[in-house]
Amino acid sequence: MAPQLRFPWLTAAASTAGSSLSRLGRAARLRGARVSVPRMATTAAVRIPDAQAQVPLYFLPSGPQIFIHEGARQRLERRLETAFGGPVQLGVTDNRRRMVTQTRVRGRLRVRVNMMFLGAEPRILDALVAYVVHGDRDASQVIGEFISGNTHRIRASRRATVKLQAQGHVHDLAEIFAQLNDTYFGGSIGDVLITWGRRTSPAAKQRRTIKLGSYSASERLIRVHPVLDAEWVPRYFVSYIVFHELLHHVMPEVRVGGRTLIHPPEFASREREFRFHDRALAWEHKHIDRLLRAR
Repeated sequence: MAPQLRFPWLTAAASTAGSSLSRLGRAARLRGARVSVPRMATTAAVRIPDAQAQVPLYFLPSGPQIFIHEGARQRLERRLETAFGGPVQLGVTDNRRRMVTQTRVRGRLRVRVNMMFLGAEPRILDALVAYVVHGDRDASQVIGEFISGNTHRIRASRRATVKLQAQGHVHDLAEIFAQLNDTYFGGSIGDVLITWGRRTSPAAKQRRTIKLGSYSASERLIRVHPVLDAEWVPRYFVSYIVFHELLHHVMPEVRVGGRTLIHPPEFASREREFRFHDRALAWEHKHIDRLLRAR
């Protein structure tokens, strides 16, 4: 078995989301430790280690693909090619254990990185390239600290504080989630929760705005507004709202020119791949007043 490239300060990581904050504390205390990075092997993995599991993750040439910022992926791939001096094949994953893996086959570098890196600042990307291509020790320290500070993108950093209720009076969110996951994401999305939001008491004045769905990265939780759990709301529209929030999970925000973009152009492009996209927007436009009045 090829040796594993690991970050020593993450060895205390556990698998439960509820203990992630304490893990961050332990990781921070160990950041000053020297990092010993072994030579890159045929199969290497940077991972959040499980002391009991040392199985390398091989690059898979085919299989389900998650939705990503293609422009950001291509830019990172070009940076790797420049440093490597040869062809590079870059894949982006939602893997929760191995953050970076690389193999070299017949002069081609194949790399898989967690999607969190697509929104990273240039300093982090420089370190990532130096680590993957050259096995740079200082770069490994920078990458490890970046991963420690972004564990909420790997797993829930805190438990959901609400009672989860996916089965509604009319629409079953769990069923809708499973169908979307299989149809648009190849079944690759795991560890994401979904629930109907809480119903509120009628207000004296009509709403002026309404948030029909939301995604909490720290809880890995999708909330859908309960006004949509009604017979007059079509299933395809509820599916559209859930699909939109799933995109927020697999397409983290990116920084462009010093600005953070929550809905970059590629997000809108991916959103249009939903089968009933135009129909859903038309329905929303037609029924927005009723949605604002509903409780």
